[in-house]
Amino acid sequence: MVKALFLDRDGVINIEKDYLYKIEDFEFIDGIFELCRYYQKLGFIIVVVTNQSGIARGYYSEDDFDKLTSWMLSEFSAHGIDIKKVYYCPHHPDISGACSCRKPNPGMFLSASKDLNIDLKNSILVGDKERDIKAALNAGLTTVYLFDESSSVAISDASKILSRLEEIYSANT
Repeated sequence: MVKALFLDRDGVINIEKDYLYKIEDFEFIDGIFELCRYYQKLGFIIVVVTNQSGIARGYYSEDDFDKLTSWMLSEFSAHGIDIKKVYYCPHHPDISGACSCRKPNPGMFLSASKDLNIDLKNSILVGDKERDIKAALNAGLTTVYLFDESSSVAISDASKILSRLEEIYSANT
């Protein structure tokens, strides 16, 4: 079994913008490439888990999402980072009904574990919302970081609340 670094997309990989689907609107968050390289060197695989309710809402299509994802993956690759897989939930409970993949449900983590032979207990999540933290904990992860760039969150079920991604990898180097 392998260990994984799970990353939420909007708010962790890129600056949060409402229903982002255009390449020209995508801005990487400072430290994301360094964070990924650090864990990749430690033998972790990197997996993205992201809610994309904009698809269910009709704001953009799965094809739009796929185009942006392909571009994002090529940018990571250009920085020497291999993202093993991107899991996404295109649903919204008020529109498409309940599902097991939308965080805080653990479905994307459980699928990744099955597909990629991931040891969830020894894997890590970096998310920016409490639903990310709850999904990871519900899947059996024990190391979960809440990335809160604005330093506005005081209470979380996360292992640690961080305002900079650098706080994760610099504490361990």
